[in-house]
Amino acid sequence: MNLINIDITQAGEFFDQEEYQAVLKETEKQRTVLIDGTGKGNDFLGWLRLPAGVNDDLLLQIRKDAQMIASGSQLLVVIGIGGSYLGSRAVIDALSHSFASLLPGKKPPVIIYAGHHLGEDYHADLMDILDQYDYSAVVISKSGTTTEPAVAFRLVKAHLETKYGKKDASSRVFAITDSSRGALKKMAEREGYSTYVIPDDVGGRYSVLTPVGLLPIAAAGFDIRKILAGAREMQELCFSSPDNPANIYAAVRNTLYRSGKTIEILVNYQPSLYYLTEWWKQLYGESEGKENKGIFPAGVSFTSDLHSMGQYIQEGLRILFETVINVEKPGRSLLVPRDESDLDGLNYLAGRPISEINRMASLGTMLAHCDGGVPNIRITVPAMNEEVVGQLIYFFEFACALSGYDLGVNPFDQPGVEAYKKNMFALLGKPGFEAEGELLRKKLI
Repeated sequence: MNLINIDITQAGEFFDQEEYQAVLKETEKQRTVLIDGTGKGNDFLGWLRLPAGVNDDLLLQIRKDAQMIASGSQLLVVIGIGGSYLGSRAVIDALSHSFASLLPGKKPPVIIYAGHHLGEDYHADLMDILDQYDYSAVVISKSGTTTEPAVAFRLVKAHLETKYGKKDASSRVFAITDSSRGALKKMAEREGYSTYVIPDDVGGRYSVLTPVGLLPIAAAGFDIRKILAGAREMQELCFSSPDNPANIYAAVRNTLYRSGKTIEILVNYQPSLYYLTEWWKQLYGESEGKENKGIFPAGVSFTSDLHSMGQYIQEGLRILFETVINVEKPGRSLLVPRDESDLDGLNYLAGRPISEINRMASLGTMLAHCDGGVPNIRITVPAMNEEVVGQLIYFFEFACALSGYDLGVNPFDQPGVEAYKKNMFALLGKPGFEAEGELLRKKLI
């Protein structure tokens, strides 16, 4: 199978080549550190060999449960936040028909999401929808006490038990949690939920290829074995060759960072890749943004955002670089029709596929942005299918770990995430946070 390709030609003119070669050499050292497991955060490297090590019995069980969900549910509610839902949503959206829920006939359950924010209207609207359809739920949380998914699961659990009765409701819940401890683990044992384990050595944002991602993806009707096969191919390349795309990506983005390009914009030209961008933002933001260091990860969807963010990218502060995901072959073909009146002046495009127009828009934008002082890295994938998505997931994960090591930070922890939680607990009056709550309320007056 063709592997993804990285082209840094349109970035090379923005930095010193000797410096890039020095960073590339440094990145190769970090690759050895990563594979040997001797770097920072080495107790969270379970994702590193995951594609080649997933247990076959586990895959069979996931497929069995996915089929059971599909046979009795029109909807599957995936409850989680951050890496607990972004990875599966990225993959499902990338592979799905854009209007899958509106297609007639028998189809896999529509995947919907909860617990990734605290929007009251959203969750109230969700209850309205759950009244109308048969559904199951996958709840994902290592502890079971993270506020957003815990609140959402309380709502869904109560709704399930009211709709189906306590016994039948329990057969519709799948808990993905810690192997032996935590509130969700205890609840699953008490209620008799089917359970899967989040490995202790895999952090949430690296968990797509564990049951966290694989169960929802399989329930959506996609071949998880092919996804793992694609990831395995990328793993083998990253392990065997220093001339792999992850090394190059990590090195070039750190070279640009050292030259003052502190914001990276991941660009997609396919609406289906919106949540891949969102997953990437969490992966890189949470992995690198530490010790007052790190490249700020942003995302845009072109050509839509050329009509909003395009002006700033073209002529704003010159602290940006772009990484463009280019899909070489679309899944379907649609030609521009000829119109006799030609009032819109588009007959010069008649008979040409929309993908060709999109490709020219991409190339034209790249040239304009480079001329305007914005370096471009181009990641080309042959098509968008299960194998390629698996490659892309592993490529970004491996490159992220290397890039974090290049920066000198631990790419596997996230101490800064706890700050907002402590303030929220204090303001809500959580037991044990009363004194802090009083101090914060005084600040807000």
